[in-house]
Amino acid sequence: MSDQPIEELERRCPRLGSPISFRYCLMSGEDDFVCWKVLDCWWETFDVEGYLKNNMPESVFKELMAKADQPKNKISSIIEIIEKVKKK
Repeated sequence: MSDQPIEELERRCPRLGSPISFRYCLMSGEDDFVCWKVLDCWWETFDVEGYLKNNMPESVFKELMAKADQPKNKISSIIEIIEKVKKK
């Protein structure tokens, strides 16, 4: 892993198709919640589960883990992104 802060690490987002920072993943989910795919996307780069567990309230972490166990299909993800863009 590089020396840059974790929030600044970048990778290609499978949902958006472009490079994004880890910081974006922390706020890109429903209602500015953590993206439900954050564990799938970042596990090879660093201990994302440990980072999240140590940097968010326990109840929020448990909610994220519950969402991660129930992945959405591609169509639902696209609709969710469209709705979020419409709101902005």
